[in-house]
Amino acid sequence: MNTACVLLRNGYADWEPASALAELRRTFGFSVKTIGLTLEPVVSMGGLRVVPDLSLQEFEPESADILILPGGDSWIEGEVREVSKVARTMVALSRPVAAICAATLALAYAGLLDEHSHTSNGRAFIAKYVSNYHGEKLYRASPSVRDGPVITANGLAPFAFAAEIFRALAPERQSDIKTYEKLYSHGLFD
Repeated sequence: MNTACVLLRNGYADWEPASALAELRRTFGFSVKTIGLTLEPVVSMGGLRVVPDLSLQEFEPESADILILPGGDSWIEGEVREVSKVARTMVALSRPVAAICAATLALAYAGLLDEHSHTSNGRAFIAKYVSNYHGEKLYRASPSVRDGPVITANGLAPFAFAAEIFRALAPERQSDIKTYEKLYSHGLFD
């Protein structure tokens, strides 16, 4: 079975990965695993308490088809070297890493945004927090951007983020992805 892993940190923005994870399970047949920096419970911005399935130390990138990083204020605190290492490993394995909102900082710390087109929470957001960021020319003012295995989105675009995740994991399911976008991005039933 295909597996989507989501890395949760205290204060994560619980709504940002929610639609992607729900549809990965319901429509695309993925299992979902939660990863924490440790096995201690993680509490979201909305107060949801999650006990991670795995600690980051236990996580094996080869076991995941994608790693999703939701945003949250904790990413502003600085680099988590273990996350940088895992993100680079996923990309080296040609497996997607998807980051939304402030979690795009994690990909910048890992150096991945110096090499891939990307978006975030405004043109100046990443440089404000990541001094070694050199990907300004690759920044795109777009709700979500996918460049190879690197998927990014601004914090206002969870549905565009989800659609790019689906395109990366199931490109043959364009009809389902278009239906999803029609329903969730545009609020249209007909």
